[in-house]
Amino acid sequence: MDDTLSSRNPLHDLIGITAGMNTSDLSGLPVNEKLRIVTQLWDEIASSPEHIIVPPDVIREASRRSAELDADPSIAIDEDELWRRVDG
Repeated sequence: MDDTLSSRNPLHDLIGITAGMNTSDLSGLPVNEKLRIVTQLWDEIASSPEHIIVPPDVIREASRRSAELDADPSIAIDEDELWRRVDG
């Protein structure tokens, strides 16, 4: 049997993933190609019936942040401030 993942999933044909690929294999790609791959992967994940397991530490951190915001709503930021921070 072929060792590429494409024999099991058509997405892998589109983005050229093979069994031995790791993220360092993607480092030389232009940003627009990386975004194309991320978008395809995200769409595949979103349409998958498989449940996503959220690690306990992520749940704890989300709960901590939620409690912090509940305790002091003044720490919230608006959308404009969010994008200022994202865009640097």
